Amino acid sequence: MELRYMGFQQKQNRRLYRFDMNDAGTKSSIPHVVSVDMELFLKHHVGIQEGPALCAQKINADLEADRQGDHELTNEDILAYATDRAVAAERKAEARRSGPARRKPEPGQPVSPWWR
Repeated sequence: MELRYMGFQQKQNRRLYRFDMNDAGTKSSIPHVVSVDMELFLKHHVGIQEGPALCAQKINADLEADRQGDHELTNEDILAYATDRAVAAERKAEARRSGPARRKPEPGQPVSPWWR
């Protein structure tokens, strides 16, 4: 099954993301719509451009859990994403801080003009 993003529709403060799920064996497609309150993106400092990917993940999670019907990206969904992203950023920053320290060159070794 392939999930294809088809665009969105804005209805007041809600955005409806449209997807088609195509079955590779047949030419049929099943439409899916995920709604999200746009305030949640602002509240959790998540870019609107990340909406389609988050909605696709939500559809896949709902289908794996055998949840049919309407899909909604909730406060908990976006909070979990923002928390995971913050943890990953902190790990990356920590890895940079604890990286190998540069050693001063030994006397007599050639020194780059860029060394300071």
